[in-house]
Amino acid sequence: MTCKLTDPQIQRLREYGHEPKNESEFETEEERDKAFTKMMSKLQRENEKGIRDMIANPRHHRLMELELQLSEALIKEGFIEVKTPILISKAELAKMTIDENHPLYKQVFWVDDKRCLRPMHAINLYNIMRELRDHTDGPVKFFEIGSCFRAESHSNDHLEEFTMLNLVDMGPQGDTTEKIKHYIDIVMKTVGLDYELVHEESDVYKETIDVEVNGEEVCSAAVGPHYLDPAHDVHEPWCGAGFGLERLIMMRDGDGSVKKTGKSVGYLNGFKIN
Repeated sequence: MTCKLTDPQIQRLREYGHEPKNESEFETEEERDKAFTKMMSKLQRENEKGIRDMIANPRHHRLMELELQLSEALIKEGFIEVKTPILISKAELAKMTIDENHPLYKQVFWVDDKRCLRPMHAINLYNIMRELRDHTDGPVKFFEIGSCFRAESHSNDHLEEFTMLNLVDMGPQGDTTEKIKHYIDIVMKTVGLDYELVHEESDVYKETIDVEVNGEEVCSAAVGPHYLDPAHDVHEPWCGAGFGLERLIMMRDGDGSVKKTGKSVGYLNGFKIN
């Protein structure tokens, strides 16, 4: 009777960025454990080599490097960069229809009974849309890159603090859907990933254009006017998209876990340091 790697062994390998093949089978437990030890030794040697090279050759964190590349690409496209607070009010959250009955409500990190950590950028960006509109008669394009927070399941695909890029074009000229597809293409070319567009249903936006890489969602986009707009006193046509940067890096670099790509005290630039 053959046997496979145990769940703890698979998890250990994933911590070092190796995704074991499900079909790997061994004649005996001894043979399996020997193979596991050999794989771990190789991964740990490569990991240590990577850490030493990183110390000898200082560079930007992968996440920061991608943020800088995306910022430059979008500024060249005419977008303004904004930075907004991570603390938002319960009232602002309710404007996004996220109340006690909404699935996302249980994932919110509350600071007190009236404030929480933002689970998405859109709440603040609606305010930016409204304020910038009063300063121009033409289209306004802006973006934000920063942390969002959700109480996620502990898996290799989710983080409780993650980095989002959200971009908005308010009052776009021409076909709004084609505009957002163009902006998606700019971002994905900057990252260096092939992708496909898929239409999906959403808990917040009802319908979205999602960006998938090998079947994994890395972005959701929406086109307005939208049913949420009146609550924010926004009445112009717009289009917007939100990208999870850690997931983009994971897909681009072939990391076995998104935990290797983000803010961490256990990983640095994809290398395990604890």
